Amino acid sequence: MADQLNAIFEQIKKYNKIIIHRHQRPDPDAIGSQVGLGEIIKASFPYKQVYLVGKHIPGFDWIGTMDEIDGETFNDALVIVTDTANAPRIDDRRFDNGDKLIKIDHHPNDEPFGDLMWVEPDASSCSEMIYDFYQHFSNELTLPQKAVHALYAGIIGDTGRFLYPATTPRTMLVAGALMAAGANAAEISQRENEITIPVARLSAYVYENLTIMDHGAAYVILTDEILKKFGLTEAGTSAVVSLPGRIKSVSAWAIFVQQEDGHYRIRLRSKGPVINELAKKHNGGGHPLASGAKAADEAEIKQVISELDQLTSAN
Repeated sequence: MADQLNAIFEQIKKYNKIIIHRHQRPDPDAIGSQVGLGEIIKASFPYKQVYLVGKHIPGFDWIGTMDEIDGETFNDALVIVTDTANAPRIDDRRFDNGDKLIKIDHHPNDEPFGDLMWVEPDASSCSEMIYDFYQHFSNELTLPQKAVHALYAGIIGDTGRFLYPATTPRTMLVAGALMAAGANAAEISQRENEITIPVARLSAYVYENLTIMDHGAAYVILTDEILKKFGLTEAGTSAVVSLPGRIKSVSAWAIFVQQEDGHYRIRLRSKGPVINELAKKHNGGGHPLASGAKAADEAEIKQVISELDQLTSAN
């Protein structure tokens, strides 16, 4: 790991223009790691031009905001992508227009990209990795409050406030260090725990309509019609993904969310059975216990449900 960190730091020191990307449909870790790294570089090297790019997500303005830049800005720039497993998921398709590309990620490295890669699948989050990067070079880097805030938000997001198995002793040490550095843990946790009234009503729908199978597999299908009924878009469904896991008899679950073109995005989660291989069969992938996939139609939905049931019955 030290060689990778040194190589990345040398590139950061070398380039005066740095552009940081993250994945589409961002979660707190995507925004947190992107903003955290950007703020560390800005504070440590005030003369450098540092830009954060990607779609503006108003709900994450409390973590950090994006920059608007033109295509010419990518000329002679170092591009860093955080928290993104594969190139098709990178937000802002100009990521390949820079001079050099670096991947920093904590998903399994099934689809490598970039000139340099630092991938730690055992890390709880990419935000935890960014803190590790800071700590490794703490004699040369500065950790400003904006970065502290963003990185703690990212860790909280990807660990479900330390509920998920990806939480390690190292995660808790990093979280504690960020709290000591000024992260308001209660405020950040409350921010990520809050939901809107439409999401609360959708949560009730999920519990009311969740199908739980004999071996612990569970699923719910959210059609475009249902989302419109609750006044929500696909992006608004992220808050309900963890809900089935609170039910004792559920060991793995799938939430099917219809997209504008009619196909379904599948959010897969598990308390034990490994689900990322199932996700790979259906144009997806991810972590062993948290993955995403796609279903073209109802026939593929039935296939995924059957495969999930087989997984849970084998455990």
